[in-house]
Amino acid sequence: MIYFVKGVLDAVGENQVVIENHGIGYRIMVPLSVMSALPQTGGEIKLYTYMNVREDAIQLYGFLAKDELQMFKLLINVSGIGPKGALGILSVMDADMLRFAIMADDAKTIAKAPGIGAKTAGKVILELKDRIDFDPVAEDEPDQGVAPASPNTGVAANEAVQALAALGYTGAEAAKAVKKVCTEPDMTVEDILKASLRIL
Repeated sequence: MIYFVKGVLDAVGENQVVIENHGIGYRIMVPLSVMSALPQTGGEIKLYTYMNVREDAIQLYGFLAKDELQMFKLLINVSGIGPKGALGILSVMDADMLRFAIMADDAKTIAKAPGIGAKTAGKVILELKDRIDFDPVAEDEPDQGVAPASPNTGVAANEAVQALAALGYTGAEAAKAVKKVCTEPDMTVEDILKASLRIL
């Protein structure tokens, strides 16, 4: 398995890039979040990858962050969703927004992805709700001076998202607001709600 590919961006196509590494060009399928963050051709890039093996093809899917790769792996295990569908979902929302949408039972937001209907979005929520964590996968090099979130923050943020959804906000709206205000490790649900409502 190829865990990541690091090299020079050689070419960019529709939902795919080619990275040259030691004379080998790796064609990697990517979501729009990657396409919008690419360096100029000739620049260095590193993508965390998943290799999908079929009878007629071997394909690489790449992501800028480990968290997105983890969510991709969870999505392709949902019945009715293949790599293409999972890539489509992660093209219209990042991993955090998807996580919050699942926790808030917001199938409408997930169904905005191309090729994903309301029924399939419901399956995503049903099959993944008990399998995801609020806190994203830690990066290899966390920002200096930023304290890591405690488990309590994740639980409180989850409850805050659900409370905002109950008030009529979509999972995506709640996700964005909660993500912005969760800066302290000991914030309570009430603290997060008050701060989020000021943003909303």
